[in-house]
Amino acid sequence: PPFKTSRFLRCSSAVSVFTVLHEDIRIAGCSDSDGEQMFALDGEEMWVADFKQGKGVEPQPPFMDHTSYVEGTYDRAVANQQVCRTNLGLRRKALKDFPPEKDPPSTPMIYTRDNVELGEKNILVCHVSGFYPAPVNVSWTKNGQKVTEGTSINVPFPSKDSTFTQISRLGFIPQLGDIYSCSVDHLALQKPLTRMFDVEVHMSQPSVGPAVFCGLGLTIGLLGVAVGTFFLIKGNECS
Repeated sequence: PPFKTSRFLRCSSAVSVFTVLHEDIRIAGCSDSDGEQMFALDGEEMWVADFKQGKGVEPQPPFMDHTSYVEGTYDRAVANQQVCRTNLGLRRKALKDFPPEKDPPSTPMIYTRDNVELGEKNILVCHVSGFYPAPVNVSWTKNGQKVTEGTSINVPFPSKDSTFTQISRLGFIPQLGDIYSCSVDHLALQKPLTRMFDVEVHMSQPSVGPAVFCGLGLTIGLLGVAVGTFFLIKGNECS
């Protein structure tokens, strides 16, 4: 497969009776013409190698405690690319008689980061998951015209079922009458998957973005309480 992943699990304790499970992920991948290396913590990108600009990027939002990686991280990522391409060539020879495994992405989700207000800057999010191998190609349109300015896409992120997830974003200013689309293409698809976003239709609907983040935070919080309670009870039984 075109991407290699390694996963590490760490346990840390924020309060004496609570145990919180964190997931620290390193992704390294390559092709004949491109490559990636990324570090993430609990699903958030912490460091990404930008091989086009020749530097490491730390795409951490301002509300997070900033984490810097040690000097030389980018140089090691560059060296890893050569190793990756060597391994890629060996795997191609070993697996040449086996058909490649392909899983198409599920129908993408499109939503805004914030509630829609006319004339106020916002971000459209196109969430794609369930595909293998990575990556997908995501394209945006506004009123039928292709848009490239203000777009971005994160590196493919591995899921526990060995498929991948990618998120593309488009900065925009909502105006009545504007219709946006997000199209996803993948080698397992016969034609791209497309979702539409009509500004007028979504004016009266709250964004699902905050709900997604709040739901995730609540789940993690409840998990911490459950695990902490378990260890507290076990500790009392042993005393």
